[in-house]
Amino acid sequence: MAGDASGRVEARVPAVIEHRRGRSGRLRRRRLTIALVLAVVQGFLVLLGVLPWWGVLLLAALGLALYVGVGRESSSGDLRDTTWILAVSQLVVVLVPVLAVLVSALAVAALLLLAAVALVAVLRDRR
Repeated sequence: MAGDASGRVEARVPAVIEHRRGRSGRLRRRRLTIALVLAVVQGFLVLLGVLPWWGVLLLAALGLALYVGVGRESSSGDLRDTTWILAVSQLVVVLVPVLAVLVSALAVAALLLLAAVALVAVLRDRR
């Protein structure tokens, strides 16, 4: 900090060094979108039975292991972002069958509730 004749104190802030943003900057900005698009495509393939469930679990474990073991500490931005995309997309795909079962269960519950209401309405009709 340096002062002047009027007694004001100035703080000197060191210059900020900006890192170069090459291809990895573009990849980093779009990595969530890329991961979600991959997850949607693979999710449909899982629901259609093209990809087996055990294969999805294996890919998710492999993707997470690659990110934690190699990508997270890598000095290469591209490698770090690529392993992040792989891990996130595979982990989202693991959730697709779980969400499908949950939505199916909610649909069955709604149908059962509707049937119960209809049954009560029919039984109360005394004509």
